[in-house]
Amino acid sequence: MSLKPIKTLDDVKDYLYAGMQLEHATIPTYITTMYSIHPDTNLEAYNLIRVIVIEEMLHLTLAANILNAVGGTPDMNKEGFLPEFPTYLPNGETDFEVSLAPFSHEAIDMFLEIERPAKPEEEHTGVRLKAVNPSQKKYLLPCLKDENDQDVSYYSIGDFYKAIEEGLETLCDELGEENVFVGDKSRQVTPEYYYSGGGDIVPVYDLDSAKEAIRLISEQGEGFEGGIFDYEGELAHYYRFQQLKLGKYYHKGDQADEPTGEALSIDWDAVYPIKTNAKMDEYPKDSELYAANLKFNQYYKNFMDKINTAFNGKPETLIPAIGGMFIIKQMAYEIIKNPIPGQEGVNATPTFEVDKVELLSDEELNVVTPQHG
Repeated sequence: MSLKPIKTLDDVKDYLYAGMQLEHATIPTYITTMYSIHPDTNLEAYNLIRVIVIEEMLHLTLAANILNAVGGTPDMNKEGFLPEFPTYLPNGETDFEVSLAPFSHEAIDMFLEIERPAKPEEEHTGVRLKAVNPSQKKYLLPCLKDENDQDVSYYSIGDFYKAIEEGLETLCDELGEENVFVGDKSRQVTPEYYYSGGGDIVPVYDLDSAKEAIRLISEQGEGFEGGIFDYEGELAHYYRFQQLKLGKYYHKGDQADEPTGEALSIDWDAVYPIKTNAKMDEYPKDSELYAANLKFNQYYKNFMDKINTAFNGKPETLIPAIGGMFIIKQMAYEIIKNPIPGQEGVNATPTFEVDKVELLSDEELNVVTPQHG
């Protein structure tokens, strides 16, 4: 699958599906880094990442709402929806890869690349598309192609969603808004079905509500109109992560890159030395570690299936589905605390290889998912 500049309703559906992939792909990398922190240490850093994970789940839901609104079908069960790591993000960025890595300076640098703000308009070329080095051909998620079938890239997630917004505006002008937003309204996840504490769900029924959902996604990531806070006055993801890099909190009135708040205490050594981008076949197949990772991957596939069910006509199931994050945390710790046999000083980590395992129910996995998040 590759994406091209939006010309048709099918094009915008492809972009929104890629948007769901993008939002979800950040969750394994953020929680792997978060769970690598020794329990009861680095609580400020842990909680900072945790809040961003919650908001990424919100962004995933908003992307699904927009896709449903234009008559598309969210499909988190499709092979390749969750890539193997390391991977590039599906908005075309190829100057960095997203990995499953321990809490470190390098991990925070990676997070800052993921959430980086868009460049000022005058620094863009064309419609926010930039040529990609032809030698960088590793695409585990959909790549972008221009009208001449050349590889191109959006610089930031905000640029990617801006292209979706402009595509929707053009299609509404050409086809009529009523012929673009043709989705079943009952498939929308509305506020009573979701609570994150990190922003409100926006049900999408028309162009205005779609633009509102896009605004929330973009501004929570990179800030409002070049500022460090989003429209609601909350610090954007990029600058929350930057606090970890700079070791200092932002306060209201601060400028980008210049936080003036109190020091943020971090113990960079209070971390399990997990292997970056570990794979299932690196764990001995007759070991408890292999069995634990297999069960983790099966449960994570189960977790994705439950969320997918919520996005496909049963929004009332979303809150209990997200309760599965508690099980994911417990299973992850059971893996992360253990060294990999034969690799001295290197601990295991969940591999998130969901396409390599079968989908099993809670009962088959012998787990009980909490009913409330």
